[in-house]
Order: sequence, then C-alpha cells, then structure tokens
Amino acid sequence: MLLVPRKKLFLGGAGVRGLPIQGNFVKFTAIGVYLEDNAVASLAVKWKGKSAEDLTESLEFYRDVVTGPFEKFIRVTMIKPLRGEQYSEKVSENCVAYWNSVGIYTDEEGKAIEKFLAVFKNQTFPPGSSILFTLSPSGTLTITFSEDGSIPEVGIAVIENKLLAEAILESIIGETGVSPEAKKSLAARLSDLLKEVDHSKKDAILKDEKVGTEDKVGDFNKKEDILNDAKVATEEKVAVVEPQIA
Repeated sequence: MLLVPRKKLFLGGAGVRGLPIQGNFVKFTAIGVYLEDNAVASLAVKWKGKSAEDLTESLEFYRDVVTGPFEKFIRVTMIKPLRGEQYSEKVSENCVAYWNSVGIYTDEEGKAIEKFLAVFKNQTFPPGSSILFTLSPSGTLTITFSEDGSIPEVGIAVIENKLLAEAILESIIGETGVSPEAKKSLAARLSDLLKEVDHSKKDAILKDEKVGTEDKVGDFNKKEDILNDAKVATEEKVAVVEPQIA
C-alpha cells in the first residue's frame, strides 16, 4: 500500500513530546498530525463556532478527530535516539490497557499488536529519523520509517485493524496523549478553519498547506518549525537521554 497519501492533506497540529528530567523539560520527539481536507467539513457539523479553548477542553472533539471518516497522516521525528522495541512496547501496552478498560480487546486486536511489535523489532531511530503512519478511514494502518525526513512512497507494513489505527492517534491527542502541545495546536488550527467553513477564505487558508503526492509530501518539514527541533537538537549535540515513553 502506498504510504504517501493520495488525497489532499493539511497540517492539523504539531508539537513535541517530552518529559521533565532533573528539573529540565527534555524533548524526545516532534510530532506532526495531518488531516484530509474534508475533515473540516466533517467536523464542522458539530464543532463549527467553538473557540480553541472549547475544543482543547473537549475529549469528544478529539475522539471525533480520531474516529472521523477522513484520512490521517502522522510523522513522529526523533529528537533523542530511540529503540524500536522501546517505542512499540509502550504504545502496545497503552493500547491494550485502554481496550481492556472499555471491554473491546479481542483476539483480533491481539494479533494486530503482535504484527505491530514485529514491525519495530531490531529497529533503531537516531535523531532526525522518523516513524510515519497513514490511517485510512476504513481502519488500515500503514507504517514506514525515514532516515532523512523524506516520505517513502511505499509502506513497509500494513495492519488491517481499525482499533489499532485509531489508538495510534489517540495516544498522541487523546485524554492522556503524549503531546499536549500537539493537542492545543490541533484545536487552535481547526477552530480557525471551522470559522471559515462557509466562506471562500477556507480554501485560501488550506491552499498552501494541502499536500498530496504531486505536492511532494516529503517537503512537509519545510512548513513546520516545530519539527525542526529534531535537527536543532542534533546540531547542538545534546546529551543522550534514554527516553521513557508515557
């Protein structure tokens, strides 16, 4: 399956993921969340006119983004080095805990988790490299990796499990999401776009950020200052800290 989205996408939100260590906030990854352009019209039915603050405080809003009938693309770029097993095991642990809490964990989810863990086995991610996810409306999760910020055209793994696909995005922007900054950014961006949903300005706002295959998806990083943190951290030669993903 192609990883590069066939549809037009826009940058919905971006932020870093980090933890306080010895009195300092240490950044581990920079995250960009992209949505298919029809997400604005889909979300406007319920959320048009809401302020950024209203959206930020609404768990239902983020669930509507996670489960919405539109494509999502996620790029997780390393600021600190990370082992594949470390990333996949923590993500899997969080997924299973959530599914068990709401009573939706089945054998199918167990098989999906096994496939997810296998994709990351023996992988290492140095600063500047990325983990890339495409989430289709049907629930297909496509995964690949990039060492140089480019977006490969073909994914290295495809997992057909809607709950797992949604859980990946949920882990970033959900109730206990790992990037509060990305959550706030997403709420602010969509609040602005939803205000313009019935006006021609909407198209102008989206024009420069719509990205499809022909728009060179690999150039996403040029539009996101927040994702440059990965390169800055590398250039500054910050001390290596073994991240504990929460």
